[in-house]
Amino acid sequence: MIGFTGLRGRGEVGEPKLNRSRALLVLGKIDEILEWERTTNQERDSRFVELGRYLCEVRAKQHYRIDNMRSFDEFLEKRFPGSRRKAYYMMAIHEGIPRQIHKSLNEVGWSKSIDLAKVARKDGKDFDSATWLHNAKQLPKEEFSREVERHLTGKHREPRDILYFTMRKNQRKVVEQALELAGRMLGPNRSRSYCLEMLCADFVAGARTEGEPSEVAVEALASMYSLLPEPQRVRFDELVGRTP
Repeated sequence: MIGFTGLRGRGEVGEPKLNRSRALLVLGKIDEILEWERTTNQERDSRFVELGRYLCEVRAKQHYRIDNMRSFDEFLEKRFPGSRRKAYYMMAIHEGIPRQIHKSLNEVGWSKSIDLAKVARKDGKDFDSATWLHNAKQLPKEEFSREVERHLTGKHREPRDILYFTMRKNQRKVVEQALELAGRMLGPNRSRSYCLEMLCADFVAGARTEGEPSEVAVEALASMYSLLPEPQRVRFDELVGRTP
């Protein structure tokens, strides 16, 4: 994920002279794009680069002051209720990817452009924009994301899948509490999918078939063991090897 800490607040030190006409123009453009997104039902919007550019200008020039707002975060809370992360993504795309390929980003969409920004940030001056842009155009999203992650970490990522199911509001509360508790136990850097897998593996491991562990339970235990950090594996091995 692209870090937001470095983006947030930059350009808010001091108060640059407020250009009212420019501020009104930029804020109007942002509202126009957001309205266009709301009324245009398409997955790959084509104005995210433009939106990122205007947002960066609002932050740097503090155009939000024309609406009597005290900070850029306050501006985002109003314009992007519940989705400020996407705003920061758009800004990271604008700032992180070389200007010469900005016009081509609309061909790949904003989600792939986020991955491109990650590579550009890592590679710096060595960023091969032509090759990565070509890959973004040719590869499916999931495959391109795996290529990016392999480049960033040197490791191959396992294929991912998305599960959909509905639940009642009171059921969701229990699930959220379980995930939160698992996250505390497993560590703050663990993803929600990892926490869910461990919860399910723990449940399956407790299942019994005719008094003996089922094959599914054995597989669950093996999965849990493989996910443990090395110190916990050592501790587990010590416990398993202990004789009564």
